[in-house]
Amino acid sequence: MQVFWFIPTHGDSRYLGTAEGAREVNLDYLKQVAVAADSLGYEGVLIPTGRSCEDPWVIASSLLPVTRRLKFLVAVRPGLHQPSLAARMAATFDRLSGGRLLINLVTGGDQTELEGDGVYLDHAQRYEQSAEFIRIWREILTRSHAGRPFDYEGQHLSVKGAKLLFPPVQAPHPPVYFGGSSPAAHELAAEQVDAYLTWGEPPAEVAKKVADVRARAARHGRSVRFGIRLHVIVRETEEQAWQAADSLISRLDDDTVIRAQAAFSRMDSEGQRRMAALHAGGKKRTRADLEISPNLWAGVGLVRGGAGTALVGDPKTVAARIEEYAELGLDTFVLSGYPHLEEAYRFAELVFPRLPRRLRETLPGQALSGPFGEVVAHQYAPSRVSQS
Repeated sequence: MQVFWFIPTHGDSRYLGTAEGAREVNLDYLKQVAVAADSLGYEGVLIPTGRSCEDPWVIASSLLPVTRRLKFLVAVRPGLHQPSLAARMAATFDRLSGGRLLINLVTGGDQTELEGDGVYLDHAQRYEQSAEFIRIWREILTRSHAGRPFDYEGQHLSVKGAKLLFPPVQAPHPPVYFGGSSPAAHELAAEQVDAYLTWGEPPAEVAKKVADVRARAARHGRSVRFGIRLHVIVRETEEQAWQAADSLISRLDDDTVIRAQAAFSRMDSEGQRRMAALHAGGKKRTRADLEISPNLWAGVGLVRGGAGTALVGDPKTVAARIEEYAELGLDTFVLSGYPHLEEAYRFAELVFPRLPRRLRETLPGQALSGPFGEVVAHQYAPSRVSQS
């Protein structure tokens, strides 16, 4: 089991859709989040990509010196990066970090953003390009361990004598993660990547995705790992958790939701369409409507693109919901919460100890030693509370 946290390079706040309670994205704050994730035992962090975010490679590089074990899930963008350059970047980062790089292949689904970056391919063509990109990227890195060049002639991308002189630490290459909900995305995942990530949908829908990608991978003679991207709102009681969820969207006004949903509707992303359908394009606003599956809440997606659902509940319940997804075959959980610094602590302290033992024991960095808590009466350490 892998539990990841999130580096909020597009902003952080206590209330969605408003500047109230917002925090400046600066290096000091991002370092605080990364150090917290590292020391609390999260295996890695996802760094988002897109024009609304700071550059993920620059951010990841700046966080290397302040972390010890933390892995970085960093994006490559076909059409923005060339595969040979992306391979050199990956190998360099992997060596400097001692093997702490993970790759997030991002095809993109916002046509306006893509055109602003000089990418004018349609949905089908972008997935063709992505398949060629990651094939070239993988071969360059794999062959680098033996110093062999690589030739490839594709419809969108070609290389001749591509060669990497300094191989990565991880062989044959850093693991590749990828997410997408269209048939083209599922086929790319089945054929080329190491781990498929879905945004948080009800377990029955996630099970369908897993089954489809797994079957496609089997036809290619491959196996793929699976994971999920979710927000989390966990409190000591169910009532407190749902109050926190209500508070997160309490400053939203109708105009902000309407403008956000209009922007999402212009995207050609199947995953974004599925996220919007969970809250009927912003028309659902009450807890009864937004709780689309037990403890799975679609309120984040009212104004946030991409992953728009959160697990909401007390620690025992949230741990049980994670177990439900794990039973479907998911072993990677990429989580986040608002604000990201406090919620990293809250989730680790409340939920890590309550995960089933077979899942909990696979988490890194959990053999912590004292002191725990403030010394009582200046004389003796507080007794440890059982988390079972």
